[in-house]
Amino acid sequence: MDIEIFPHRLLSADTTESLLNALDEIEGVKKIVLQGQRLPSEDTNPDRKKINIKGEEIDLQVKTGRVLMEIDNEETIDEVRLKCEDNLPFGFNVHVGTFIRKHKTVSDQLKYGEALTDLPEEMVGLTDQNALLKERATILKRKEEK
Repeated sequence: MDIEIFPHRLLSADTTESLLNALDEIEGVKKIVLQGQRLPSEDTNPDRKKINIKGEEIDLQVKTGRVLMEIDNEETIDEVRLKCEDNLPFGFNVHVGTFIRKHKTVSDQLKYGEALTDLPEEMVGLTDQNALLKERATILKRKEEK
């Protein structure tokens, strides 16, 4: 199941970092995808910063306008709303739907060619097929609890 968090304004790097770290605490979250206006390089734009998610430094390349999430079940939506209320005081909407592709497409085949078989399943639907993969997506793995 997918949901979309649609904040009532574009998010700063600090707000994005805070929201992502809060959402990471929710057990039922499988994937999080940020969408927004692409930011020019750090030299020309002060909004493009490195943020710290789960102890990893990530280059935030977009001005976050929407947060797409793949979740386990409907109960997770209530937990997501609570985290959003804490981090998005200016308001937000949550929509349920299909927002993240689940299967490899013909466009993927054209972009990656034979390397498509090497594309990890968790990367499907996360990137623009016209962009270099290493420049558009970062995968942060959850630490397995023992």
